[in-house]
Amino acid sequence: VRDVFDLGEHLLMVSTDRLSAFDVVFEEGIPHKGIVLNQLASFWFEETKHIIANHFVSTDVCAYYSELCQYHDSLDGRSMIVRKAKPMDFEFIVRGYLMGSAFEQYSKDGTIAGKEYPKGLIQGSKFSIPIFTPSTKSHRGHDVNISLHELEESIGAEKARYIEEKSIELFTFASSKALQKGILIADTKFEFGCIDDELILIDELFTPDSSRFILKKDYEVGYVDRSMDKQ
Repeated sequence: VRDVFDLGEHLLMVSTDRLSAFDVVFEEGIPHKGIVLNQLASFWFEETKHIIANHFVSTDVCAYYSELCQYHDSLDGRSMIVRKAKPMDFEFIVRGYLMGSAFEQYSKDGTIAGKEYPKGLIQGSKFSIPIFTPSTKSHRGHDVNISLHELEESIGAEKARYIEEKSIELFTFASSKALQKGILIADTKFEFGCIDDELILIDELFTPDSSRFILKKDYEVGYVDRSMDKQ
């Protein structure tokens, strides 16, 4: 759960320790969860800005807005200044491994995001090339997976193909760095927005709230934690 404040030129995003699921905010939080999410997102925004521009400005909020210094204890470590952008009404998921809703769909009819895939894949199967599976963004209940063709019809073929290309490039870059630390990124979600005519990356990036991680050593012995398989 994030609290977002309008600062005029920018937005202040505060990652809280609160949890939500399907529009329900739980009373119990996880201590320091927001700090972890905020620090991971800011790290990856910096690491990937050569691939595509993003909304991240700074985690040093007082340096930009001195009036926020009075709230230092509440904001320190868990907040960032970002550029304002108009969010797109879609989420863009890249999958390196067959898990989650993709596995559920494949198990039903052998397709993922409208494309047929070979028989015999199991939960956790690695794709030879990461796949792009967009979805609608629902503010209540479940998002709905759509095909690339449906996305093209909604936002235009050129923009859809550009987002697909950048999403896979982001995923491939981060996966390579994570692998060096013994971590596999099974799948992740991106969000994009527009500032005038500029398409940029927004929201969060490669956090446990937007991505599914597997320890490489566990995957190598055939272990897939089903408790992680919820998104």
